[in-house]
Amino acid sequence: MKLDQTAAIITGAASGLGAATARYFRSQGAQVTILDRDVEAGSALAQDIGAQFVEVDVTDENSAQQALASASAQMGRITAAINCAGIAIGEKTLGRDGPHDLAAFQRTVDINLIGSFNIARLAAAEIAQNSPAQDGTRGVIINTASIAAFDGQKGQAAYAASKGGIVGLSLPVARDLARDGIRVMAIAPGIFLTPMLQGLPQEVQDTLAQDVTCPKRLGDPNEYAKLAGFIVECDYLNGEVIRLDGALRMQ
Repeated sequence: MKLDQTAAIITGAASGLGAATARYFRSQGAQVTILDRDVEAGSALAQDIGAQFVEVDVTDENSAQQALASASAQMGRITAAINCAGIAIGEKTLGRDGPHDLAAFQRTVDINLIGSFNIARLAAAEIAQNSPAQDGTRGVIINTASIAAFDGQKGQAAYAASKGGIVGLSLPVARDLARDGIRVMAIAPGIFLTPMLQGLPQEVQDTLAQDVTCPKRLGDPNEYAKLAGFIVECDYLNGEVIRLDGALRMQ
């Protein structure tokens, strides 16, 4: 599937990895619908790159259904779904103020894991309606995991658990959707220079970069975007998680 023949929905695309992906896909001729809760930033980006914007709460079934129906109607179909919506919190299982806040843990899993599955299952129903290519494929779903799924640090119990769930979803969902010609992949980014990290002092950014094996720098969101684009175009990639981290293994 070529990018210039792709109709993609991208969650969390008002900023960060999702925004970079939306920009890259549009630059390659893809149709793009930005899905996000941030109406102002999402609408501005959509106008800037010639995409559509639809407000969505990925954790809400009705909101997600309406958003995908709108995206499909505007683009005529959906052939790719890229889940970039997510949050990260830092809280120890037992800290100075007591046990980990349960609501914070639930919210992290709800957005990062359940929200991704919510969009994936609904996108699958849309993609399954497409006419198959010569090899039987109809489209692809790309979820965003994290290297924290494999070597999460202190204070990352909620985040690592949510991203570990994304890793665990990849193969069984790919097997579930094989008969419909839908591929399922996941990208596990390392430390990327997203707006959250850009707000840190340069010396902190440099310290984080020194832990990366090679090259010793933070990841560029455009590198995530290009990998997502490669996955879309490489039909033999399926059921796998790709680490994008400069060989970083967190302490």
